[in-house]
Amino acid sequence: MKHAGARALDSLEPLLILIRSRTDLVEPRRGVFYRGGTAFLHFHEDPAGLFADMKVDGTFRRSPVNTAAQQSALLRRAVRLAAGVVRPSRLASRSNHRRHRAVGRP
Repeated sequence: MKHAGARALDSLEPLLILIRSRTDLVEPRRGVFYRGGTAFLHFHEDPAGLFADMKVDGTFRRSPVNTAAQQSALLRRAVRLAAGVVRPSRLASRSNHRRHRAVGRP
């Protein structure tokens, strides 16, 4: 799978604009974003479509970005991760909720 070329990036330009405006990521080359000097997000093209590789927990994770819904999901995740916000898992938040409810009970 090759890195996205100019035409592919042209089709993703609305997404790229939102990433640029909503994060502090550095874009040394069009469509390639760094966070704190480390590669964070870039795009690929393939006959199957367009894909984004975003670093999550030190590993690049590939996601399709062919539809508006896929692009919105990527944008939300990129904004959250670029800001360093880690979302607790549902299981962890449920156990914390139960623990807090139990405090003060006889």
